[in-house]
Amino acid sequence: MLAGTFFICLFIFIVQLLWRWVDEFVGKGLDIEVLAQFFYLGSLTLVGQALPLAILLAALITFGNFGERLELLAMKAAGIPLLRIMAPLAVECLLLGCVSFYFQNVIGPNAQVKLYTVLYSIKQTSPEVEIPEGVFYDKIEGFNLFVKNKNKETGMLYNVMIYDLREGFDQSRILVADSGKMETSADQKNMTLKLYSGELFENLQMDKKDNRKNKNVPYRRETYREKIVMIELDGGFSMKDGSFLKTQAASKNMIQLQHSIDSLTRHNDSIGHNNWKNAMRNSYQMKTQISSEDSASMSKDGIYYLNVDSIFNTASKAEKLRWKKNELNKLQQIKTEYEIKKNIMRGLDKDLNKHHLIWWEKITLSLGCIVFFFIGAPLGAIVRKGGLGYPVLISVALFVLYYIFNTSGYKMAREGEWYIWIGSWLSTLVLVPLGVILTYQSNRDSTILNMDAYKEFFRKLFGIKEKRNITLKEVIIEDPDYAADYKKLDEIAHISHKFRKDNKLKKLPSLKRIFFREGNESVIVNMSEELDMLAEEMGNSKSKKVIIYINELPIIEAKAITSPIDNKWLNILAIIVFPIGTAIYIRACIYRLRLLRDLIKLEQTSKKLIEILVKEKLV
Repeated sequence: MLAGTFFICLFIFIVQLLWRWVDEFVGKGLDIEVLAQFFYLGSLTLVGQALPLAILLAALITFGNFGERLELLAMKAAGIPLLRIMAPLAVECLLLGCVSFYFQNVIGPNAQVKLYTVLYSIKQTSPEVEIPEGVFYDKIEGFNLFVKNKNKETGMLYNVMIYDLREGFDQSRILVADSGKMETSADQKNMTLKLYSGELFENLQMDKKDNRKNKNVPYRRETYREKIVMIELDGGFSMKDGSFLKTQAASKNMIQLQHSIDSLTRHNDSIGHNNWKNAMRNSYQMKTQISSEDSASMSKDGIYYLNVDSIFNTASKAEKLRWKKNELNKLQQIKTEYEIKKNIMRGLDKDLNKHHLIWWEKITLSLGCIVFFFIGAPLGAIVRKGGLGYPVLISVALFVLYYIFNTSGYKMAREGEWYIWIGSWLSTLVLVPLGVILTYQSNRDSTILNMDAYKEFFRKLFGIKEKRNITLKEVIIEDPDYAADYKKLDEIAHISHKFRKDNKLKKLPSLKRIFFREGNESVIVNMSEELDMLAEEMGNSKSKKVIIYINELPIIEAKAITSPIDNKWLNILAIIVFPIGTAIYIRACIYRLRLLRDLIKLEQTSKKLIEILVKEKLV
């Protein structure tokens, strides 16, 4: 199971990688060998990311199948707890975490360098020559080609215009032809253009020592019936030197990353210290020659102190304007210089943070194998659904959650807005409590993901009424006792009528009645239970009309007219906390009116049901 899910997840990540670089592959004429090398190296670099998701999906499917086939229930019935069932697989996931770490720290960096080299070589490869119709094509260095029409079957080009700019614009050659044909050599190093029925225009080369006062430049015009133009092309794909790519953070193991971190830290600190020294040395200071005793005073130490305002006020308007402009220019230069230095330091800090993050990522992705197992295994035991349905949906949702937190933490830490360890461990810190909760709940056979329980909770929270759903049975083992049901139905209708009249449900209730249940709510609670039992018994009737009217009997929610809190002291606290107590009181008032409508409908439906029993001579 793990092998299948691993290859599925790895394929998804490879498709994502291909989609990222697909623009660089289009029109390059790459061999299958180059593409195979790209996919192979890409697969090696993505093992660390695909393995945690594969473990999550495999654990979900495996334990979901156990639960769906009741195998998990049988093991628990034999006295084997869930944690003991998970223990061997947990050890296996621990070993897989070590394998993931080995791939990320040893195999991954080397594969990353080779992958970057292949991608760099692909980017440097010139695209195949595919001249479009009706536009100028400038992808061939030194040429600009225009073809008005093309015949795809014969390969003929019509109304061809070629600008040969290899010798420069002044020595350009222009070829015009009615038709032509393009052929490429087998080694893709040369392209031959056979042109038919055209003209050649060429500027004649002049000696640089000639007098250039004469603006008329001579040119040559040639008419031809057939002409061959040779164009040199790039020789196709060739592997470039990618040794410079080893300086990338993703291309280093943990030891190399640590050395780089130390070197970058010292380098960044030295640059920052030099910038600070330069800023202090070249700080904005006013250097003015003292020319007046009024504008300067001497201290006992023989140091002059300038009165800048006095000097500025005694100057003329032209001097003031000149001083202002000069100082404004100085300030703008200083600001520009500091902004450049700030951007340089920000880039250096981002590179250092990236090294830190990739160092931690090798650990967090390895631990992710264990964390995802302790999420997937208990979740599969709770859901009890195998196959590729629910497990795939749940695993995708969880991995999207993991990806969001991981990406957000990575970007915030890289930009220096968060601490490095917070950004690196954010996704793990979010998922570990989830794994602990799910493992604890599944070990206690919790129904945390029981959809019926959630439906019941939201039905009670929003006050959604429930209706009876009794169907006509084809096989009835025991007929109902219509005589006893007749009397019971009449008794229930009488109790409902008396409760409605005695309690005056249209009026607002007292706080004691709601929060401390001071009243005869037990009467209506017992009546509701007896009504449910009566409806269940009469559901065995063969009469279709009886079944119809039984389904019209309302479900009485007697406890809704009181506080939903059973504890006395919590009710007192709810009264003190004004918003909570107010919400409970309003809820009880709304449910009193609903109870009033239900009781009236109960009495009317009971009367009709009694008439049906009498009419069909069932009593």
